[in-house]
Amino acid sequence: MNAAGVLGMSPAILKRVYDSGAGAVVTKSLGPEPRKGHPNPTFIRVEGGAINAMGLPNPGAEYFVDEIKELKEMGVPVVASFFGGSVQEFADVAYTLSRAGADALELNASCPNVAKEMGMLAADATNIEKVTQAVKDETKLPVFVKLSSNVTNIKSIAKAAEWGGADAITAVNTVKAMAIDINMRRPILHNVTGGLSGPAIKPIALRCVWDIAQAVDIPIIGSGGITTGEDAVEFMLAGASVLEVGTAVMTHGFEVYKGINDGIAVYMEENGFKEVKEVVGLAQNR
Repeated sequence: MNAAGVLGMSPAILKRVYDSGAGAVVTKSLGPEPRKGHPNPTFIRVEGGAINAMGLPNPGAEYFVDEIKELKEMGVPVVASFFGGSVQEFADVAYTLSRAGADALELNASCPNVAKEMGMLAADATNIEKVTQAVKDETKLPVFVKLSSNVTNIKSIAKAAEWGGADAITAVNTVKAMAIDINMRRPILHNVTGGLSGPAIKPIALRCVWDIAQAVDIPIIGSGGITTGEDAVEFMLAGASVLEVGTAVMTHGFEVYKGINDGIAVYMEENGFKEVKEVVGLAQNR
């Protein structure tokens, strides 16, 4: 799938993601009300990836209802990413997106560049469990909880999400980072810090998937720096059974999805695997 926030702005673009080889598409993160996000500059390319501080700009969940229905009419499986500023807001947005016809929901508990405004939910195991439970009370859809690596113990956070009823864990969101302009002698991003994505965070994300696989009994969606089929296989061996790809589209285009699929298929054929589940978590059995 595409990672939330990447190419998730319109049905036409998401349909193109699906046609390029993704098994499903993920919308940008949607909130209870329209949100402008942070002022520019909000994005910078850096060695090994990119840093963004978009600040969750979105038209609001209610506005995106028709977009989800349009995607469903085109036969595209849709995962609706969403967020809220309180337990009740998370539950309300989940209800709205469920009514729109999404196939699953991804609870964004981990955006690193709005923490001052909304708090870093993904760092609080107790609240993760509460929010997940509140969302599950409002929907019959599968709920994926997207976590951050910017925590002390990701195992305990993932376990709390599972206790709250999560159907899967997405690991991980971007990593808190910054960049400085040496000539202007000031941070480049208006928000000062943002979320680092791309190959630079792959070892971090891989470690998180590894740790989470040891803590929960629900599926893991791996995300963070996946660019090639080899990257994808590493995540699968660590314990991920589904993958999200975002930043790689900037450097490899829409073809990256087919490239990753082909790379996985070649690896499986060369090593005698017939089903993906034979690969998932295999490195844990060392």
